[in-house]
Amino acid sequence: MPDNQTTVALNIGSQRISMAVFETSKHGGLVIKAYGSESIVADPLMDASRISQTRVAVADLTQRLKVAKSKVRYAISGQAAFTRFVKLPPLQDDNVEQLVTFEAQQHVPFPLNEVVWDYELIQGAAEKEAVIVAIKSDALDEINNTVNDAGLETLEVDVAPMALYNAFRSTYGNPEEPILLIDIGAKTSNLLYIEGKRFFTRSISIGGASITAAVAKEYNVSFLEAEHQKISNGLVALGGGHTEQMDESVAALAMAIRNALSRLPAEIARTTNYYRSQHGGSAPRRVLLAGGGANLPYALEFFQEKLSLPIEYFNPVRNITIGKGVDPAIIQREGHLMGELVGLGLRGIGKSEINIDLVPVVVEQTRAADRRKPYFIAAAAILLVGVGSWALLQHLAAKEAADDLARKMTERKETLAPFKTGIDRLLKKEVALRKIADQYTQAEADHVFWIDALEELSGAFASDSVWLTEFEPLNGLDIAQLITSNKPVPADKNAKKSIVRAEFAATPYGTSSLENLQALEPQTKNDKKPVPAAAANAVRISGFWRANNKGNQDLVLALLKNLKDKSTHFKFEVPNPENPKQTINLIDDQNLQKIYKITSLPKPGELAFKFEITLPLAREVAIK
Repeated sequence: MPDNQTTVALNIGSQRISMAVFETSKHGGLVIKAYGSESIVADPLMDASRISQTRVAVADLTQRLKVAKSKVRYAISGQAAFTRFVKLPPLQDDNVEQLVTFEAQQHVPFPLNEVVWDYELIQGAAEKEAVIVAIKSDALDEINNTVNDAGLETLEVDVAPMALYNAFRSTYGNPEEPILLIDIGAKTSNLLYIEGKRFFTRSISIGGASITAAVAKEYNVSFLEAEHQKISNGLVALGGGHTEQMDESVAALAMAIRNALSRLPAEIARTTNYYRSQHGGSAPRRVLLAGGGANLPYALEFFQEKLSLPIEYFNPVRNITIGKGVDPAIIQREGHLMGELVGLGLRGIGKSEINIDLVPVVVEQTRAADRRKPYFIAAAAILLVGVGSWALLQHLAAKEAADDLARKMTERKETLAPFKTGIDRLLKKEVALRKIADQYTQAEADHVFWIDALEELSGAFASDSVWLTEFEPLNGLDIAQLITSNKPVPADKNAKKSIVRAEFAATPYGTSSLENLQALEPQTKNDKKPVPAAAANAVRISGFWRANNKGNQDLVLALLKNLKDKSTHFKFEVPNPENPKQTINLIDDQNLQKIYKITSLPKPGELAFKFEITLPLAREVAIK
């Protein structure tokens, strides 16, 4: 049965890391919802560099496919694991586990307590046969840490040849003729002999990196340069004068690649003989090519020439549905590279024939803890029943003690009641006095605010070419709305928001404030409520400045910026009403014309321009 409806599959090759997200289709097949790959160009002799690049590649794919914190099934390369096919004597199924463990002790070249291993019985063999796969624990932990560091949680660990086999069975079924699947990787090539329901696999230490190393040696260049030349200009030379019409440098490179790749057919012939003699298999009649090494031009024709067999590219995605978020052209172009991913996806829907699971120790410990959870829950339930009974007895005793304490507290409360009345009276008096004191304090703070604001403004505009003539508080001015409005602003736009009345200079002392408030907040005849205090939230600054020969506004603007750098009483940035996360800079070029303008030009015989600046205050100041 499938573990879940979504499977995250990760194939960790030596020089190519690929990831795919599969979901189950309505008909029980696979739908690929996301796919990505990363290439690693690392010299095989520099394994530490490859591991660090692998960690970065896995993390990048995790972020790109948005699968962080997901459970992942991943496959490791065939070279990283030890694989052995062993024949078992005809025993009852109850003894298979013990017998396979004995065979593993005989064939695995390390103590079993130092490795992680698993096995699977092979169906269709004439004799009972099992495949045993093992990997050193520390090597597996290093790979697993790379996966976990990317924010992924390990679900299952497969090995590349087994994942390829599952993908083949799902795509091609059980063909009658023997088939050889050649997966040419970077460091190794996996050979899968598939015959009926049985199969055999072997990993050979020849791959794309071997070809690159041969090119680097032939031309005396670095591994990275040789890899670049192989990818950009490389092809496989064929027999019969194939390279005669080519450019001399391209032909030489093609021959170097052919010579390096020629070792692989020889190893294939040796492995075929071993498979036929030791496992009773048949020689393949058809060949499927897979892996990154098969991308070299004329690789297919080269193997046809060497093996004298019909050859085609492996197509594991033939029965896969492509989701909307995946480019079909990429899947078609890289389909022969996706066998391991498809095999892992089949594990997720329970349609894989070989189920090797190399579980890291830390994952096995987590699984064991999950298996023990039901027993822990039952034990906890029993413990809770016992604790509950004890708690009930304690509750009854505590209730009796609480009742006795409540009776004593009531008696004490009645004794202290007269003192409480006097204390409450004093507290009310304190509240009234504090309210009066706060009013005086706030009034003084507002008074000092204007003095400090004027001093700050005078210091910032200290210039023999600028005179400030008016400082007018404004009420209820919406600076942000003024800035963001696209409509032109009339000269008297803010006149009605002025707190200071026009006749202020001629008003007798002591009456201007009340009349001003009445002007701002008109009352009806029947409204006898006190008039609330008005509050200034901005000021209008007017003055004159003597222009230079160019007649520009650089001087006033410079003084305005000087005020911005030092001001604690004025605001130069306000929230943007259209986007609360942003602020509006009032003296930006596009906003400056809304708060700073020339109100009149000098008449003949006059030397100064009249200007006007509208600035919001750092806080509202009550006018009383």
